[in-house]
Amino acid sequence: MPHPRTAPAASLPAFDYTVFGGTGDLALRKLLPALYLRDRAGQVAAGSRIIAVSRSALTPSDYRAKADTAIRRHVAADELDEGLLDRFLGRLDYVSVDATSDSGWSELAGRLEGRDEPVRIFYLATSPSLFGPICDRLRSAGLVTPDARVVLEKPIGRDLDSAREINEQVGAVFAEPQIYRIDHYLGKETVQNLLALRFANSLFEPLWNANHIDHVQITVAETVGVEGRGDYYDHSGALRDMVQNHLLQLVCLVGMECPISLAQESVRDEKLKVLRSLKPIEQDDIATCTVRGQYRAGAVAGGAVPAYADEPGIPAGSGTETFVALKVEIDNWRWARVPFYLRTGKRLPAKMSEIVIQFRPIPHSIFPQTAGELQANRLIVRLQPDESIRLHLMTKEPGPGGMRVRPAPLNLSFAETFGGRFPDAYERLLMDVVRGNPTLFMRRDEVEAAWQWAEAILEGWKARREQPKPYIAGTWGPSQAIALIERDGRTWHEDEIPSAAF
Repeated sequence: MPHPRTAPAASLPAFDYTVFGGTGDLALRKLLPALYLRDRAGQVAAGSRIIAVSRSALTPSDYRAKADTAIRRHVAADELDEGLLDRFLGRLDYVSVDATSDSGWSELAGRLEGRDEPVRIFYLATSPSLFGPICDRLRSAGLVTPDARVVLEKPIGRDLDSAREINEQVGAVFAEPQIYRIDHYLGKETVQNLLALRFANSLFEPLWNANHIDHVQITVAETVGVEGRGDYYDHSGALRDMVQNHLLQLVCLVGMECPISLAQESVRDEKLKVLRSLKPIEQDDIATCTVRGQYRAGAVAGGAVPAYADEPGIPAGSGTETFVALKVEIDNWRWARVPFYLRTGKRLPAKMSEIVIQFRPIPHSIFPQTAGELQANRLIVRLQPDESIRLHLMTKEPGPGGMRVRPAPLNLSFAETFGGRFPDAYERLLMDVVRGNPTLFMRRDEVEAAWQWAEAILEGWKARREQPKPYIAGTWGPSQAIALIERDGRTWHEDEIPSAAF
């Protein structure tokens, strides 16, 4: 039965999803399971197909067997239905195509010939260096229809120049409304709830400014290392891999003004204003506003893990950062003098993502010292795991004997409040492409504005020629990250780490 919170298939058109990089980790671990779960929920219309494309010499039958194994591995057992899985596997096709030569393109064209009614989508789960060449060959093969759409996985380049080059190459084939630059963080249920929290409640919006908020913290922590992606990660690093996209998008949603509506361009226009308002971190500010770290050998989740330098694919003496902490400011009326502290890293003690809105303390206390220490209100939006929104308030302890106060949370747990399972980010975003709704995707000017700001930091690090600060795997990063926030009289929020995070 379709999930009561999902739209019926009748509301969505049939589609042809052509996935370049169809044998890669992203396709097998995320995209195919997500499409299967949407099919299970009744959101995949009859006649829809998924055509996997890669250089591997596989038959369609071979690929279906590979997809069957991947779905069984990455989908919960209680969500596997043999009949529905067989139906989904029947939607799969495979074509061997070389993105850098003429091989296989005519066969792919044959698969799509006569398929004018379904929405035509090309998902590029490949290296960004192939985005332009693939789009060019799609045009040469006559596969780009007026309603066709292309999905680009992050990263869009590794700096401003390469991002512009990719955008130019793809934009020469597809119009901007046809291009969907995906950042899966924007598809997370709790991230979208930031819009509802801010703009559907009269309680918060009057307080959402520098008069009432002391600072904001955004943490995206991972327990894993490079996970066999050493070659890729060492050419990227934490700032390119996480800050330039995921964390800056969260800054945008926290910091943006109220859009005139939820229409796709209204939301993206307001996010762009935030990116353009970010105060540049200049050369003189690099030492006080940024911290780079690289993990050393340690223990995570009770098991020993190697140093970054000892991971497969990492060259000797690598200066790539696996941890970044930043002090960021938005130079506008709403956020003047309110710091945003960002941090992200690998091999940290917990896998978690959260946003902390720290309100200012009350201006005057009427309570005696014996009542206990008054703590400023704090709003915590937990993105993963255990998605929740918690507002910490001061309250009186029950019982006689005078006034004693302590902080206590009002807790909105998504699991307890709404029950059931929620579609993950890829499930939502893949269907938004079918709907033709780009609200949760990045526009070209957003990507380039984010790179322009981040590139100043990269250039500042390069000019200083400093190696990343070491930190022991299983800790919260280098000691300099603690100093970054504590020199301002503040501290990182690290309590209430859920056991499920370990």
